Amino acid sequence: MIAVGLALAGPAVFVRAAEAGQAVPAAKPAPSPVATSTSDKAPMLGATIVARYPHDPRAFTEGLLWHDGALYESTGQEGASDVRRVDLASGKILARATIPPAQFGEGLALWAGQLISLTWHDGIAHHWDVRTLKPGSRARYTGEGWGLTADATRLIQSDGSPTLIFRDPKTLAERSRVPVTIDGRPLRDINELEYVRGAVLANVWRTGFLVRIDPATGRVTAVIDLRPLVAEIGPTGTDSVLNGIAWDAKGDRLFVTGKYWPTLFEIRIDEPR
Repeated sequence: MIAVGLALAGPAVFVRAAEAGQAVPAAKPAPSPVATSTSDKAPMLGATIVARYPHDPRAFTEGLLWHDGALYESTGQEGASDVRRVDLASGKILARATIPPAQFGEGLALWAGQLISLTWHDGIAHHWDVRTLKPGSRARYTGEGWGLTADATRLIQSDGSPTLIFRDPKTLAERSRVPVTIDGRPLRDINELEYVRGAVLANVWRTGFLVRIDPATGRVTAVIDLRPLVAEIGPTGTDSVLNGIAWDAKGDRLFVTGKYWPTLFEIRIDEPR
């Protein structure tokens, strides 16, 4: 296991860059580890790399989840979007279902034995049998589709705005929404989502950070610095961003990857002491 370090930039630096739609610049290392905050400010956390696994470098990763011993992944781009089952150890695609070529695949969630995948601009949610990946019903929703996850009673969606949208898992009808804020300021470009221990982990598009969101209030309770992973991959294009979070609840494992990344990382978030 390799520690990738604690914060290189505080949450204020992170949110200013995120608001401007820019990658967060590197800063001088903090003189001491991040301490547990007693205020409402979100602490900056590091992560430890537990393991590395191969990942399809041609996959434009949009959604990622873990179920019954395998990874499930949705990919984007018109004419190349699909939903796939992937073997963790080898990165081999075990099964694949294609999304109609005119549609751009987005986030992915599991509900009642069905995978639900969003599309970016079409307002169509596809249902797939989780065992066979055979297509099922479709549902309609309004707005853009970005990330998707689920808690025990509802789907949780992002659409690029500083908002989490809660939807009925059967009809995709909107139930409610909550604004997402960090240190009291709106945080936009929330992308791939994963529900982990009562919180929502989210990629922030075009940054090397995850955020942990309280779904009841929308408040960002922590920022996780994964820029060392981005640096290890050394992405060569603007699309090769950190994106993809999967949680193995039984195994207590957290996986992250990115668009066109050749590596999927198992990580452990380093909580403040």
